[in-house]
Amino acid sequence: MRSRKEETLHPRNRHRGGLDFARLSRACPALKPHISTNQWGNEAIDFANPAAQRLLNAALLKEYYGVGHWDLPEGALCPSIPGRADYIHCLADLLAESNRTSIPRGQQVRALDIGVGASCVYPLIGHAEYGWRFLGTDIDARALSSAQQIVDSNAGLKGQIELRLQPSLAKILGGILQRDELFDLTLCNPPFHGSPAEAEVSAKRKWSRLGKDARNGGRPTLNYGGQDRELWCPGGELAFVRKLIAESVPLAKRCLWFTSLISKSDHLRPLRAALTLAHVVESRTVEMKAGQKTSRLLAWTYLTPAEREAWRARAQGSIP
Repeated sequence: MRSRKEETLHPRNRHRGGLDFARLSRACPALKPHISTNQWGNEAIDFANPAAQRLLNAALLKEYYGVGHWDLPEGALCPSIPGRADYIHCLADLLAESNRTSIPRGQQVRALDIGVGASCVYPLIGHAEYGWRFLGTDIDARALSSAQQIVDSNAGLKGQIELRLQPSLAKILGGILQRDELFDLTLCNPPFHGSPAEAEVSAKRKWSRLGKDARNGGRPTLNYGGQDRELWCPGGELAFVRKLIAESVPLAKRCLWFTSLISKSDHLRPLRAALTLAHVVESRTVEMKAGQKTSRLLAWTYLTPAEREAWRARAQGSIP
């Protein structure tokens, strides 16, 4: 029986039918000991267990996206694969609007993943689903080293996923791109919290919902892990995306669509105001639902419809 989460995923999401744990344990035998029957009689894993979550992701990536080797260093953010896939599919829909409703596929489409992290998950899914090329950037050299190991360990990814260090903590896009580089889209899952204290409060709240507290031996850590800069930045999500918008202005004609995930609906109004001040030509908000959880994709472009049509024709003719 499908859960509400599975029913609300994007129509092209491979995980709408639920998790087939028998199939996944065949793809990753190490996952099998972590599978048990929950109180509703369904197979599941303990999502409060980081090791189980990592093995589940390894199995999903291997079985559905052809990623033979995937792992994370201890403590790194362990993303939800179905949710990350939804973002990729929504981006594909966005690009299709500028391509006469046809999703552009292949390496002529180039995407910039801001904050690619140790998991490299967006490039892995985006390349597997649509054949896009990716540039992943990050401020954490250790995270990039882990991501590079994943790329190097999987045949077929060489030349398709490039990784680049952002050396400045004060910049997001500035100083990271080469002269005249063009991108069809950017994507970003920004740090949500504004301080370590906020991240700790959130961890305790999530841990409580998972039934883990001091009485049963639980400890207040985020069940999906995450290093400091993956989880928080000064001002949190709102400040980060405002800065991203400001830094997108000088690159206005070098990207078809800039996008970012937005976790809190309260952030949309001030961010739309920032987009107005940036003189974007058009912006979009796309809701993505996974059960009771709702996130948003905020997208903006500085290109007119005519310029977007010209972009499409250029992309079909050659690779930048």
